[in-house]
Amino acid sequence: MKLLCVHPGPLMYTRVFLRLEPLGLELVAGAARDAGHDVRLIDLQAENPRAFHRMLRAWRPDALCFSGNYLANVPEIVDLARAARAVLPDCLIIVGGHSVSFIARDVLAHAEGAIDCVLRGEGEAAIAPLLACGRGAGLAGVPGAVTAAGEGPPPRFVERLDAVRPARDLLHHRRRYFIGTLDPCASIEFARGCPWDCTFCSAWTFYGRSYRTADPEWIADELARLREPGVFIVDDVAFVHERHGMAIADAIERRGIRKQYYLETRADVLLRNKEVFRRWRGLGLEYMFLGLEAIDAERLKLFRKRVTLDDSFAALEFARSLGVMVAINIIADPSWDRARFAAVRAWCMEIPEIVNLSVTTPYPGTEIWPEQQAKLTTRDYRLFDIQHAVLPTTLPLDEFYTELVETQRILSRKHLGWAALRDTLGIAAARLARGQTNFVRMLWKFNSVYDARQQLADHARPVRYELSCPAPAPAIGADKRALFIHQPPGRRARALDDATERFVDATRGA
Repeated sequence: MKLLCVHPGPLMYTRVFLRLEPLGLELVAGAARDAGHDVRLIDLQAENPRAFHRMLRAWRPDALCFSGNYLANVPEIVDLARAARAVLPDCLIIVGGHSVSFIARDVLAHAEGAIDCVLRGEGEAAIAPLLACGRGAGLAGVPGAVTAAGEGPPPRFVERLDAVRPARDLLHHRRRYFIGTLDPCASIEFARGCPWDCTFCSAWTFYGRSYRTADPEWIADELARLREPGVFIVDDVAFVHERHGMAIADAIERRGIRKQYYLETRADVLLRNKEVFRRWRGLGLEYMFLGLEAIDAERLKLFRKRVTLDDSFAALEFARSLGVMVAINIIADPSWDRARFAAVRAWCMEIPEIVNLSVTTPYPGTEIWPEQQAKLTTRDYRLFDIQHAVLPTTLPLDEFYTELVETQRILSRKHLGWAALRDTLGIAAARLARGQTNFVRMLWKFNSVYDARQQLADHARPVRYELSCPAPAPAIGADKRALFIHQPPGRRARALDDATERFVDATRGA
């Protein structure tokens, strides 16, 4: 069977700060190819949509698989599926990914028959049996499959994270992927899942609070295959398990691999496993992203971060001591007034870190979704991108966006434009000498993408597809199983040693 895997276009923040390799879709493509299928991949972050339509007509695939990891991409995916159905009426059309796993029935309803199946859960585990069914009635029997005819058994985990190699060779424009100064940049996965349960996040509800790791030797082999000098480690929380991080380091050193790395982790994990991060600094760790989320104890408790404010600040100090570039995230709440924005700006300008503001957004699959869905001021998928306000704001909406964008602009000015070029002149020159322009272009893109008037105008666009809001669910309470895509399999699915397990348990009681 001929399968075309499709990643939709960029979101607002990805048009400035990063463009990441579609690793999840490459893994699905790799699993399909291992099953004997003829596979191609197109990434509309890096290619014009016209290329998708040309490929439909010229190659005429038997099946299409869309990546639906981001809620804001749902309208684009549905429209592409409708267009594909008009050209290829017998094509099997599948949509999978993180966000659509929580809204499978809605996606099928929007498509009005253009989509055959929405796959909930991990795509690598189900793509081969789905393709074996074709458009037949057997689709509804595949684990994780949701069709107009019914739902299959619960989704299954892949047996091992190192069982499938991502089909990286199928990307046509690998040099277009970057994050910060890592240009070009590939992506890799060391571990999958998260054992914590922050209220605003759906990683733990998707993976059933599991935490699984790939074999260190396999990881080192994969890194050795990468031609890109930069590598983004996609783990939700890097190096939760100290021994795993050290084992990967051992395997990398034996092979003499030299890369520059960007990773994301938690403040408490960073403080607990300092030696791992020190060692990785020596291996090429250049960037670290810390999701602080708040700079006051009250909101940390509200988000259930299970990290104290003192630990957050101590983690920043330690990260600085490593000599890495640190980026942090702060969640801007719709309740913020001018004084709150001013206070956040003042604090952020006192620290050397890159600061990103995201807006509180109740996504399906998060614990705050059942609590907040009745308050939504819009159900336009395109606005669910953590850059728009979808809940009532204390300030008039136009003033909220003015304060938000001005805060982002002030914070970004430290690291963008001429000042950033001066500080990174050698890096920028080296990138340009190799024909890499992503990083340099980024330095001047902010004002063309972030505009308070445009963000306000986005709310007035005609809406064709809206997120449904069923009757408010009862309080989640202690039993959160209704939220999960992969049901929690317990400790046996967490690749944690006893010390790490005790650490995770302790933070749950924080």
